[in-house]
Amino acid sequence: MKHILDELEQRRAGARLGGGEKRIAAQHKRGKLTARERIELLLDTGSFEEFDTFVQHRCTDFGMDKSKIPGDGVITGWGTVNGRQVFVFAKDFTVFGGSLSEAHAQKIIKVQDLALKTRAPIIGLFDAGGARIQEGVAALGGYGEVFKRNVAASGVIPQISVIMGPCAGGDVYSPAMTDFIFMVRDTSYMFVTGPDVVKTVTNETVTSEELGGAKVHTSKSSVADGAFDNDVECLLQMRRLIDFLPLNNALGSPEWPSFDDGERLDPSLDTLIPDNPNKPYDIKELITKTLDEGDFFEIQGDFAKNIVTGFGRVEGRTVGVVANQPMVLAGVLDADASRKAARFVRFCDAFEIPIITFVDVPGFLPGTAQEYGGLIKHGAKLLFAYSQATVPLVTIITRKAFGGAYDVMASKHIGGDVNYAWPTAQIAVMGAKGAVEIIFRADIDDPEKIAARTKEYEARFLSPFVAAERGYIDEVIAPNATRKRIARALAMLRTKKVEAPARKHDNLPL
Repeated sequence: MKHILDELEQRRAGARLGGGEKRIAAQHKRGKLTARERIELLLDTGSFEEFDTFVQHRCTDFGMDKSKIPGDGVITGWGTVNGRQVFVFAKDFTVFGGSLSEAHAQKIIKVQDLALKTRAPIIGLFDAGGARIQEGVAALGGYGEVFKRNVAASGVIPQISVIMGPCAGGDVYSPAMTDFIFMVRDTSYMFVTGPDVVKTVTNETVTSEELGGAKVHTSKSSVADGAFDNDVECLLQMRRLIDFLPLNNALGSPEWPSFDDGERLDPSLDTLIPDNPNKPYDIKELITKTLDEGDFFEIQGDFAKNIVTGFGRVEGRTVGVVANQPMVLAGVLDADASRKAARFVRFCDAFEIPIITFVDVPGFLPGTAQEYGGLIKHGAKLLFAYSQATVPLVTIITRKAFGGAYDVMASKHIGGDVNYAWPTAQIAVMGAKGAVEIIFRADIDDPEKIAARTKEYEARFLSPFVAAERGYIDEVIAPNATRKRIARALAMLRTKKVEAPARKHDNLPL
């Protein structure tokens, strides 16, 4: 028996080496960890249970029968993150450049199926050069099987993709269908076609970083939800993110011990809003002072900065936060901000995560660029997402809530459960000056009359009390009590149930 066990250990040791010491050293030289090192950092120590350690490809074309390495370029299995079960696959760049073969795809498919069966999150660590060319259509078929399972798992279990090296061709579409994509600056990139193909087809000369680096995808394309400086920071932040997420769509928001009093008041919030209504303030100060221990995990922080999205906790329970950011474009809603927030709201709704919405929005951004870019449909996505949401919705209007943007930002009319306003709130069709110039256009040439009418309009409409009189605002609250009122509202809404009419699926304005 001993010689059999010795052989098993030798085989395992060989498989753990992947492409060998030389290729591992090359990986480290690029500033990247190996696939196994990444899994060790991501999961709790000693929790990883590997599957298919000895799987090899079956290709015999182009001399591939003479080149076989156990594992075939991907490491798969399951483990725990802070004691909670997750499945993981990590592309191994040291083995055939991490390229996907039929056998490689079958390994990923196996853990995808198990993740769905056991209702546990799945995390993919990508560092690969696309499909294995020697296998042709067999590799493409493998991609299709993976894609199909991404769709089947969508909205059932959280799916996270971490791009830690090249991710090109067919490899990009699996991450694109997952819930979140994160990248590593300077060492990772994503694109459908690489710089050489771009040069051939369009005659553009572009580097991999310029074409699909972390900066491009976090700030321009919105493909990625965030980026980190190195593998270690990235993986540690993924552990933090997983703590915020439920294991599946049936368990609801996870709860962790909290040392922050839900009844806590914060007097500094009473002076957060400047006296000048056109002067900005940082909405993130309000967010962090409302959440447990100031802990906020921002999603897509470098894209559409005029709206802020992310996860936090209130009394230990995960919540999603959507907030207009007055520091950027006065917090106006544009096409990018609407798309960003809509996707986040839909994720929270799919996984039963309550949503807190902080509103300070002067309206939708005007201009030909926005109209030609489909602002109407993109704005409708956010309206659709909030209207469809059945999770608890708590809304706080801090200052401006003008025009259609007031409706869109989780107003009472589209499903907000508890809608609060600060005394500084201004809820109206538009700002006073614009409204008066339309209503009293006959007096437009008389500055004194216009000024008087403006004051009259401000006194009558630019306050929260007209909306409160009609019940559109449930209560006008003191800013210092914001956390306390939100905590109580969420506690009251824990048993919220909404019955939706039967249908195959909705028709979101994509």
